[in-house]
Amino acid sequence: MKGGMKNPSLTSWIFIGLVAGIAFGAWFPGPAQAMGVLGSIFLRMIRAIIAPLLFGTLVVGIAGTGSLKTMGRIGGKALIYFEIVTTIALFIGLGAVNLVKPGAGVRIANAPAAGLGQPTQSYSQMIEHIFPTSIIDAMARGDVLQIVVFSFLFGAACAAIGAKARAMVEFCDSLSEVMFRFTNYVMLFAPLGVFGAIAATVGQKGLGVLVNLGTLVATLYVAQAVVVVLVFGACAMAARVPIRRFIEYAKGPFLIAFSTASSEAALPLSLENMEAFGVPKHIVAFVLPTGYSFNLVGTTLYLSLASIFIAQAADIAMPFSTQLVMMLTLMLTSKGVAGVPRAALVILAGTVASFNLPAEGIALLLGIDTILDMARTSVNVLGNCLATAVVARWEGVKLAA
Repeated sequence: MKGGMKNPSLTSWIFIGLVAGIAFGAWFPGPAQAMGVLGSIFLRMIRAIIAPLLFGTLVVGIAGTGSLKTMGRIGGKALIYFEIVTTIALFIGLGAVNLVKPGAGVRIANAPAAGLGQPTQSYSQMIEHIFPTSIIDAMARGDVLQIVVFSFLFGAACAAIGAKARAMVEFCDSLSEVMFRFTNYVMLFAPLGVFGAIAATVGQKGLGVLVNLGTLVATLYVAQAVVVVLVFGACAMAARVPIRRFIEYAKGPFLIAFSTASSEAALPLSLENMEAFGVPKHIVAFVLPTGYSFNLVGTTLYLSLASIFIAQAADIAMPFSTQLVMMLTLMLTSKGVAGVPRAALVILAGTVASFNLPAEGIALLLGIDTILDMARTSVNVLGNCLATAVVARWEGVKLAA
């Protein structure tokens, strides 16, 4: 019973921190901006957890299977699922922005966005970047994908060696358990961190930011809700994932991601909760962090909506064929800059420049990016949690209702 009550209690306090932060930011905007330090401290502590936690859980999970073939099969299924869901999300965003036309009438200057900061990596460099030259460097920079690749190979090597690697596997198992307990301690600070982050945002930008460009915000949130209810719901039903129990275990990470607009903040609790939900450790440890680079459902939907919004705001007619080319570009580049702070803005800036859309559109979106980021990040996290459950069901794992 204690374990069952622990997560809802934390969720309740986080929700209280969220509401209190909004109220404090609205009533006391000056002091509220100083509260941002609470959110920064919380995120710094979370980032300190990620590298050792991922390394420990991945090595134990992969070494525990004893089979590289098993992990290859799981990885293949995960990537197929990721591509299907993110492609659907792109087209939902494209349909929503063309139907509602939130950019119509905004009237921004039609000056090309040449010279904007954008992803400078070629596709070959993106692939090369996946493989670390130093695991210490990758951990120091918090490069999740490089940590995953190194840990995958390290765990496979432990599995191949067998008994001789037992001490190393036991060390990694102890490391992961210690980091889960460390996470529990850090999460006690989550309500204060959420309070500070939200209060600072509202204090700085004001509640008026919720009204400014309200149509765009509403369109994004409705489109994200469609993805959650219809796409995620259909995937869960098709894979026979027990939806009520899944919601119980996923709501904590979802709320943390929404409150902090940080997928990193939700990762440790996502790992712990999905394992508690019944998904095997080796599936959780591989699928969840990999999804942070390849299964950004909320971000891909946002990118399709935001890019066409800028074209509408500049009154630039964009044929559907050009929109499809833009969607393909977004699908590829969104895989290449995962882990970059405010990655969605970096990707969007590059796409806007490539298609000669106005630079002012980026500045327009920047003012409300935190609110948009809350939606896309929370849907990213929810989608990755669901991916672990779907892949587990594909592997024949029973998840009790």
